[in-house]
Amino acid sequence: MSQTRKRKIVINTGGGDAPGLNAVIRAAVLCSLRRGWEVWGIRSGYDGLMGDGTGVLPLDADSVRGITHTGGTILGTSNRGNPFKIALPDGTVEDRSAQVVERFHSHGFDALIAIGGDGSLSIAKDLHQRYDLPVVGVPKTIDNDLEATESTFGFDTAVATATDAIDKLHPTAQSHQRVMVVELMGRYAGWIALYAGVAGTADIVLVPEIPFSMEAVCQKILSRESSGRHFSIVVVAEGATPRGGELVVAKDQGPGREVQLGGIAERVAREITRRTGKETRHLALGHLQRGGQPSARDRLLSLRFGAAAVRCIEAEDFGKMVALQGGSIRSVSLKEATRRIRTVPLDSDVLQTARDLGTSLGD
Repeated sequence: MSQTRKRKIVINTGGGDAPGLNAVIRAAVLCSLRRGWEVWGIRSGYDGLMGDGTGVLPLDADSVRGITHTGGTILGTSNRGNPFKIALPDGTVEDRSAQVVERFHSHGFDALIAIGGDGSLSIAKDLHQRYDLPVVGVPKTIDNDLEATESTFGFDTAVATATDAIDKLHPTAQSHQRVMVVELMGRYAGWIALYAGVAGTADIVLVPEIPFSMEAVCQKILSRESSGRHFSIVVVAEGATPRGGELVVAKDQGPGREVQLGGIAERVAREITRRTGKETRHLALGHLQRGGQPSARDRLLSLRFGAAAVRCIEAEDFGKMVALQGGSIRSVSLKEATRRIRTVPLDSDVLQTARDLGTSLGD
């Protein structure tokens, strides 16, 4: 690919939505247009390159005007569109990756900007490794669990949303002298639960990295009770597990898809009532954590990521993901970025802060 000839690039967004997706798209489009490039978008992850292959649309300055502050994605997204594992009605899976690559080339695209989390970026990595597809990844996930970047966009907004919800539960819990158990997203990493739990001054925070003891949880609640604090706030990550226990699965999503976690808050609440006699309520914040306007921090990070992805294409630096490292945006290999998920380290300063503040971590 010549450095001087006009490029035709395409952008997609895959996996769960996150605040900041539209800001990445806007930055990538505007930075490409300034270079004289042509920009397209794929509808709903990779779905737009399957079927009849017509699920692509041109993107120009008008397409991305006024979208930096909006949630969701103007391209749509899908967490069912892994072209290597398309679920069929008979319960089997089919590999349609070659079709996606063929459609990519038939449209005359020179490069793909793939915006997604660990699952979507693993697909991008496989497309690059198997077919030498020219791809640059952008890290998106509210879970903040991509190892090669210090932060993913969407995380800051999700923490703010969860913290606000915890704040609103405090007066209700106190007024009714109840225990409130709040389940937050994060799958196998406890970043959202830990950050929101500490910021929202929860009394107990349960994360996947630290298997919890119900005895320790109830001891904390009874200790508060004996000191005249007749209510408690418990924050639990959806992937938290009791010692010797297993993940609580809400739904098996079927072939080619990860299970849907959920239900741990209900189990913890039920056990608290049984052991302490305290009236306990539970709720799962769910997809509210994915919605709303991105925070200023997420907007800026998204714009930086989108611009950096275009610079990677210009330098023909493919098979990479843009990442935040040491406060600067760098490129790292997709293989490194998707090698394993980034969990909360047990020596984390935030974990230590929680302990110093008297927050129970259930251990």
